[in-house]
Amino acid sequence: MAEIQQQASGGGKGGKKRAKKMSTKIDMTPMVDLAFLLLTFFMLTTTFSKPTVMQVTMPVKEKEPNKDPTVLKASDAFTVLLGENNKIYYYEGLLDATTKPELKLSSYDANGIRKTLLDRRRANPGTVVLIKPDDNSNYKNMVDILDEMNITDQKKYALVDISKADQDLIKNSGL
Repeated sequence: MAEIQQQASGGGKGGKKRAKKMSTKIDMTPMVDLAFLLLTFFMLTTTFSKPTVMQVTMPVKEKEPNKDPTVLKASDAFTVLLGENNKIYYYEGLLDATTKPELKLSSYDANGIRKTLLDRRRANPGTVVLIKPDDNSNYKNMVDILDEMNITDQKKYALVDISKADQDLIKNSGL
């Protein structure tokens, strides 16, 4: 509240009357109370933003480091290749010098790679998906395929560097 304090006029003798000097005093206490009340209200009622990060499962540290790693069987392997221009390819099995699998083109929608992954998982529950992004693929495609792994509840998948043989397979497929 603001108030005006008047000073008592001194002297009572004649002469000129001077204008009374008035001083103002503003009480800031209610404004500070309101500020702290609002601050406390917003601190107590605010919900913190939930993290929007993707959970990535890291491999378990081996107990015996000299032990040979587990060899993936070709019948359990399912390889997804992320190409340029938002293209996605896949083939079943492993690519080596003697075996050249059939490369197929798919898409990121529900009837594309998701349906293929679900069909593959139904046929072989022990499927391991190898995701191989090309150097020209973009980050969005990587996030999309990881989302598809979560949507299809694929437990075993790995990010692997694309090999020269895989790049040649894409180039020679004509897809």
